[in-house]
Amino acid sequence: MKQIDRFQALGLFDSRVPRYTSYPTAPVFTAAVGDADQAHELQALDPDVPVSVYLHIPFCERLCWFCACRTQGTQTLSPVESYIGTLEQELKLVAPLLPKGLRMGRMHWGGGTPTILPPVLIHRLAQAVKAVFPQTADWEFSVEIDPTMVDCDKIAALAEEGMNRASIGIQDFDPLVQQSIGREQPYDVTMACVEDLRAAGVSSLNADLVYGLPHQTPERMADTVEKVLTLDPDRLALFGYAHVPWVSKRQKLINEKTLPDDRARYYLAGLAAEQFHAAGFAAIGIDHFAKPGDGLEAAARTGHLRRNFQGYTDDSCPTLIGFGASSISRFAGGYIQNAPATPAYVQRVEGGHLAGARGHVMSEEDLMRGRAIEMLMCEFRLNRAGLKQRFGTLAATLDADLAQIIAGFGDLVQLDEGALEILPDGRPLTRIIASCFDAHAPEGVRYSRAS
Repeated sequence: MKQIDRFQALGLFDSRVPRYTSYPTAPVFTAAVGDADQAHELQALDPDVPVSVYLHIPFCERLCWFCACRTQGTQTLSPVESYIGTLEQELKLVAPLLPKGLRMGRMHWGGGTPTILPPVLIHRLAQAVKAVFPQTADWEFSVEIDPTMVDCDKIAALAEEGMNRASIGIQDFDPLVQQSIGREQPYDVTMACVEDLRAAGVSSLNADLVYGLPHQTPERMADTVEKVLTLDPDRLALFGYAHVPWVSKRQKLINEKTLPDDRARYYLAGLAAEQFHAAGFAAIGIDHFAKPGDGLEAAARTGHLRRNFQGYTDDSCPTLIGFGASSISRFAGGYIQNAPATPAYVQRVEGGHLAGARGHVMSEEDLMRGRAIEMLMCEFRLNRAGLKQRFGTLAATLDADLAQIIAGFGDLVQLDEGALEILPDGRPLTRIIASCFDAHAPEGVRYSRAS
């Protein structure tokens, strides 16, 4: 109890800080960086270094109330098919800017609900991407799967196109919790989906859960985790629900009085983590878990874990090229985000322009601070010697931040000439500690809570 009191005093329940899937974070992006920068970065790519490709499918047949992603509802396939046509046009605009011989090491489809696509559109989109980006021999293709919006034919189409990792959104299996967030997804439907994926030869399965949802209790959370473990996932993500109705209006449909309080949220996360640990999963970073031997676990164990817009990853590709409305590309020189609203994105592409509408050009200090934050988020350890070797005397500018961390967090951290380490007892505060290295503070931005 005293530890929780201390965490509360240090801001765990009150602080709103980034999740640091990028640095700087998207609210820092400006319209001063756009399609011209995007073209320059594409042309400057090294053809010998594979890239990752992300495609955003923003459509859903149902809009889950808890979700804060950029999505739009549709009951017909007409707007979806039209959007696929725009993606094909965007790919054609990008193709002539790429150096010859460039290959794709990873591809991820997110949304929205990518499995809203029927087989014919799955094949059409996959082939359009492959025509521009030939795959490497160890290519990985992952897709976000909604078990209520997929069938054997869709799974077969995805598998034929090379999908070898599926990410299933579960959130919670309790019927009352599901009703309260507008996402009814029975366990037997989810299990049937998993069985179909395995039968199709999909070799790796991720499952996403959320704590802090309305009506969640320790008993309901424990039951959900037990059911999830019967699906035999290879990786698990446990995210804290971000109640941000000022960003996502649909969250106003959730009764705030039914949300667990700060301490209850903290306990729910700890309970689920204990169950995952007891089942043999290794903890990865602040909110992921993986079976021993899984690629994510190996990356964490060997110091190769990275963080991007999908969370923790073992993706070694330094470049991420995003396609579709609101998708973000990560280049050596910075970030470029496509026009966030679908109509604006379509207008740009159909007008013959690249879709990049805002972004950020990285300074050397940005690169250093971003790497420092990534080290803490992935390893709970900032390698001071490594930063000095890479960034030289610039690394000394972090000394004031290190002093602030030692003064503020005391025996929860440890500092010597070689490294700053967040000790096990202090790891619930990782996002807050990492934010001490954030030199960008955009006005009026309200991030999600740290707990």
